[in-house]
Amino acid sequence: MVSLQAIWRHPDDLYPMVKLKLAARRAEKQIPAEPHWAFCYSMLHKVSRSFALVIQQLDTDLRDAVCIFYLVLRALDTVEDDTSISMEVKVPILMAFHRHIYDREWHFSCGTKDYKVLMDEFHHVSTAFLELGSGYQEAIEDITMRMGAGMAKFICKEVETIDDYDEYCHYVAGLVGLGLSKLFHASGKEDLASDALSNSMGLFLQKTNIIRDYLEDINEIPKSRMFWPRQIWSKYVNKLEDLKYEENSVKAVQCLNDMVTNALVHVEDCLKYMSALRDPAIFRFCAIPQIMAIGTLALCYNNIQVFRGVVKMRRGLTAKVIDRTKTMTDVYGAFYDFSRMLKSKVDDADPNAKKTKENLEAILKICRDSGTLSQRKSYIIQSKPQYNATLIALIFIILALLLAYLSATRPTNI
Repeated sequence: MVSLQAIWRHPDDLYPMVKLKLAARRAEKQIPAEPHWAFCYSMLHKVSRSFALVIQQLDTDLRDAVCIFYLVLRALDTVEDDTSISMEVKVPILMAFHRHIYDREWHFSCGTKDYKVLMDEFHHVSTAFLELGSGYQEAIEDITMRMGAGMAKFICKEVETIDDYDEYCHYVAGLVGLGLSKLFHASGKEDLASDALSNSMGLFLQKTNIIRDYLEDINEIPKSRMFWPRQIWSKYVNKLEDLKYEENSVKAVQCLNDMVTNALVHVEDCLKYMSALRDPAIFRFCAIPQIMAIGTLALCYNNIQVFRGVVKMRRGLTAKVIDRTKTMTDVYGAFYDFSRMLKSKVDDADPNAKKTKENLEAILKICRDSGTLSQRKSYIIQSKPQYNATLIALIFIILALLLAYLSATRPTNI
């Protein structure tokens, strides 16, 4: 639950947060009755609430296909992420996963919490997959096969160079971009986007996650997960885990900034991809995560907290992004604001300051050249809120009404 302090500091977050909460409740009520589809959509809500909300905007056939695509790849990722599975067991499963999705009986116990349930009950996902149209099935099978092979390759190989890094991100995320483009095309709603642009959509999101999740990955038990390329981190420390130690704080932040600078090179492709989308629901589905990514990078840049804990956008800002993102004008405005925020944090003494500024200026120029910035609602430039008794009373009334509504709509166990 969001704290009252957060609402006090950002009172304009309240309305979009209430809208988001109500939309989430509506989405939960739209879960299909069939057992296998009920499992799939319930699981989607558990493993990714934000994705589950955005996906609800898609038309039914495409929504079902994207739901299954996501769960299949989430299951594949669960196998890859489980460091307790031996290489001898893991690699054959990854390589054969595209065949397992056709087997209603197949399952494999691994992962933890909701991910373990997904793997134990995977037959529900396979059953739903087999009900999809052939175009959707072929796209999902193809991407699953290619991703499984790529993951298997990097089980046996470390991420040494920047080329390795791009290749790994292609396998685990760029292929997701290619797969989604195929699903959009199969639905008849979009032209088939180029592989290069689709790949960049995935790489930008994946690199953002890898940057943000440094501490979680390096502290993974029983074995660290190391995705930052040696070609970058070796310029600053002798071992990747050294970045988390306080005595290396200056070098850690410089390395972090180097990683962020690398991720920014994909933004131009992402903006080009999104500007070509025609269907409003598909556009929002694609645009919201991309805005979240640039916002996350703006928070992570030059921020030592990446090596101390969790850095992420506040819930209210996330709600604003979801509420406001409707057109390309909104995307240009958000990328412009967050890029300016990031640029304001660049220290000229940073080893990569020149390159970072060049990358950011290229993004800012695209946004300015769109001619739409005068229409944007800024995410980061705002006047100080004026607190008064009426506003405070209104906030508490809305909160009380929201809590009462949620209590009244919550199922009762008898």
